[in-house]
Amino acid sequence: MLYPNDIESKLGFDFIRAEVSRLCSSRMGKDAVQAMSFSSDYNTVLRLLRQTSEMLSLIRSASDLPGANVYDVVPYLNEIKASGSFMAADRLNALGKMLASISEVRNFFSRSDEDGVTPLYPELKKEFEGLVSFPSIEREIDRCVNKFGEIKDNASPELSEIRRSISAANGSIARAMRRVLDRAAAEGVVDKDAAPTMRDGRMVLPVSAAMKRSINGIIHDESATGKTVFIEPAEVVEAGNHLRELQMQERREIVRILISIANLIRPDIELIEEGCLSIGYLDFIKAKAMFANNVDASLPRIEKKPEIDWFNAFHPVLYLTLKQQDRKVVPLNLHLEGERRFLIISGPNAGGKSVALKTVGIVQYMMQCGMLPTLYDNSHMGIFENILVDLGDEQSMENDLSTYSSHLRNMKMFLRNSGPSTLVLADEMGSGTEPQIGGALAQSILYRLGESGCFGVVTTHYQNLKTFADETSGFVNGAMLYDRQHLRPTFQLSVGNPGSSFAIEIARNIGLPAEVIDMAKELVGSDYVNSDKYLLDIARDRKYWSNKRQSIKEKEQHLDKLLEKYEDTASDLKQKRAEILKDAREEAREILKTANARLEKAIRDIKNAEAEKERTRQIRRELEDYKESLKEPAEEKSVPEALKPLKHKSKKSREESSKKNKPIAEKPELSAGDWVKMDGSGSAGQIISIQGKKAEVAFGPLRTTVDLSRLSTTQKPKQSAASQTLTVSSQTSEDSRRRQLNFKNEIDVRGMRADEAIQAVTYFLDDAVQFSASKVRILHGTGHGILKTLIREQLRVNPNVTSYHDEDVRFGGAGITIVNLS
Repeated sequence: MLYPNDIESKLGFDFIRAEVSRLCSSRMGKDAVQAMSFSSDYNTVLRLLRQTSEMLSLIRSASDLPGANVYDVVPYLNEIKASGSFMAADRLNALGKMLASISEVRNFFSRSDEDGVTPLYPELKKEFEGLVSFPSIEREIDRCVNKFGEIKDNASPELSEIRRSISAANGSIARAMRRVLDRAAAEGVVDKDAAPTMRDGRMVLPVSAAMKRSINGIIHDESATGKTVFIEPAEVVEAGNHLRELQMQERREIVRILISIANLIRPDIELIEEGCLSIGYLDFIKAKAMFANNVDASLPRIEKKPEIDWFNAFHPVLYLTLKQQDRKVVPLNLHLEGERRFLIISGPNAGGKSVALKTVGIVQYMMQCGMLPTLYDNSHMGIFENILVDLGDEQSMENDLSTYSSHLRNMKMFLRNSGPSTLVLADEMGSGTEPQIGGALAQSILYRLGESGCFGVVTTHYQNLKTFADETSGFVNGAMLYDRQHLRPTFQLSVGNPGSSFAIEIARNIGLPAEVIDMAKELVGSDYVNSDKYLLDIARDRKYWSNKRQSIKEKEQHLDKLLEKYEDTASDLKQKRAEILKDAREEAREILKTANARLEKAIRDIKNAEAEKERTRQIRRELEDYKESLKEPAEEKSVPEALKPLKHKSKKSREESSKKNKPIAEKPELSAGDWVKMDGSGSAGQIISIQGKKAEVAFGPLRTTVDLSRLSTTQKPKQSAASQTLTVSSQTSEDSRRRQLNFKNEIDVRGMRADEAIQAVTYFLDDAVQFSASKVRILHGTGHGILKTLIREQLRVNPNVTSYHDEDVRFGGAGITIVNLS
């Protein structure tokens, strides 16, 4: 159910309907736009949205769209339903193009993906793959009618012969007329620049009325002044009569051809009409997709149940209007469900409350009309059966309705038809009458609507409705934010807290006298003014923390990019390391080849010197062992003693002096609690824990992680009194350094009891003075101001505090105290 009947004009959908109709290229498409209607059937809505989304992807891919030739030929088909009737040649030309479009559309959407099975556009395929093509009719029309909508000469042998005869007759008449014209010009009967012309299908000469008896022939016409007559010379009358006969034969033959084509079309008229209507519907889908592209709409997740979980939603009409002015629309994010399904928006006048209300209505209405809504595709939208709207002033003299009585009539309709699948939208609820009773009635109506389980968005200025939303399950407050510094609305919707009307600020900005404003503040009382102020502080704090969250999010994104960059760098280093090891092994193999050659030479020398055979075998055995060791990747391999004199020096080793290898004694197994020394250091330390090949060792107050290979066992050192004192002092110094590293120049005491907050601030200031901080921030919130007062009394007596003041309004205002330290 939709209420009221003019809901489209109230939401602005009438403009959208007109814009989509303008984008259609055929009357059938425009008719489909006018027939577009609201639907609460999930499958129907999903099918329409997917069709439009697939067409939108086609448009954005810059593909050649099928069905470019769209003509409204259905009326022409109705003309030839009677036997013996025919269609004009130009209309046949349009029909032929339309039939070609039908074939093109069917073939285009029948295509499949690369796998040959999955359709490229499944919803559009379902809609158009059943189209019937008419190749025989297309061929016949193409054979008989040219692209200008005229019957071709070769449409039939008879027509071809007749047109040749007509051409010959025209040539004969033209020659005869030229002879008569030359003779008459020579005799001065006609002007020398006179030329033959046509009158009633006959070739005539323009002759002065005074000279008309000088040329023998038939007068067919005269000029408007009567000074010129048009004469058909007697010499061409017979030829003209013959030409007229040929032209009548031509018309009879053309009619015969057109009737034969009509007879071919007539049995398939109904199927052709269905195909034409389908092409018109495709034109309608294309127009919807073009509009979606113009307003940056997309396909969200559609749920069967009512749901509103929207991101970046905006009013499409406002978007197009601001786009022409080179301005951007402010979108809204909205989440309504369960315990937060009814939103009560408050805020300043001209702050965007009504626009937010209309945005909710039109985005939901567009979606259920099968048009892509203007929000992000990660949004979730549900199906509502009823949309009930109370917008604008509906006072009527004819129906004896005032503004308020018209609102009450709408509320009666809401109460009667609301339910879990209903979306209620009401602007300035309870307005139009005495505020106290109007607010009470509005609250009562909202309570009943909440009991029905419906979803809704209403706007108000009434304080009792804001309180009601805070205290009642199912309702939630929302505020249109206002920039107090520049005294202008931001048009941003913030859900969770009520908004202020900013009446005093707006009045002051407009320029009302100060005494008038002061008197108004006295009349409403300080409690009301302060409550409004608290709302402003809450809104400011929300904006501050929102900016903080955004800053943190940006920093996290920056860190993610850095981490990704470092991971890529580490991967490159790992790959280079593997390449270096590979090159080292290749170099080792070269070393081995050189060593082998030298060894063979040494063996030959040994044999020649009749050395011991056992010594030769030992040398060969050590050589084979060395070969095997080079096959395994390793950081470093020892060279057999016998081959050391033969070892080939690398480029790096040639630049450095070679170092003598020392045998390494086998180290005992280490465990937690052992006292050890690190290579190159004389200090003794105790092992705290061992993980794999590394150990955590405490060298006095210093803890470090060391490779086990660098540690050796030692005796536990004797500790003197002085060293014990030094250890304690070191630990104290270490604690101080740790606190200094973790120190922040900001403390948050919100939520603490007064004595806890005073103690925390005292310790915090002591640390700040110790670590030479010149300025710190204390976050205590606004509340009733008690905590702030106590903290400032403590600051007043603190000798290290030089001054303190409120934070800038952009960063927290009265909820934060800035402290300057000596």
